[in-house]
Amino acid sequence: MKIVAVTSCATGIAHTYMAAEALERAAKAAGHEIWVETQGAGGLKPIPADIIAAADVCIFANDVGVRDADRFAHLPIVKSIPKQAIKDSAALIKEAEEKVASA
Repeated sequence: MKIVAVTSCATGIAHTYMAAEALERAAKAAGHEIWVETQGAGGLKPIPADIIAAADVCIFANDVGVRDADRFAHLPIVKSIPKQAIKDSAALIKEAEEKVASA
């Protein structure tokens, strides 16, 4: 499965990047490909449009609005907060798997 994700927290520092790392580890452990866009204090580097187009599902782990969220509108979306992504990213990956299976 191909997953795209966006992480962002209120301050855009630690939790944004911790959530991204946790999601990357959990997705890889489950045998999936993942691309994570961090929208933090250091700015953002958008996920390329071709990768978003080829993705099966999107995970939003954010405390603040996702910039340009309409790029992901065609995908099933799992919504969360950075704290949940950090503490139990495996559950978010499982929820993503379930959304894809039921789509």
